[in-house]
Amino acid sequence: MTARKKRRAVVDESACVACGCCAKVCPLSAIQIWHGIRAAVNADRCVGCGRCAKECPASVIEIQEVQA
Repeated sequence: MTARKKRRAVVDESACVACGCCAKVCPLSAIQIWHGIRAAVNADRCVGCGRCAKECPASVIEIQEVQA
């Protein structure tokens, strides 16, 4: 049996500028800005649609495949 893979947004927290663009476009509210310094992804809510990665002006979000 093959393991199922799921897509998920991953933020490079060291380079995030906390602009909030990603959080605004996320259809499931899976991204929040924490303490005004970085974006954090709620892995349980993220479906890996990629809208956040496309919107990020700093290009610090990528969609990765992870084990489901």
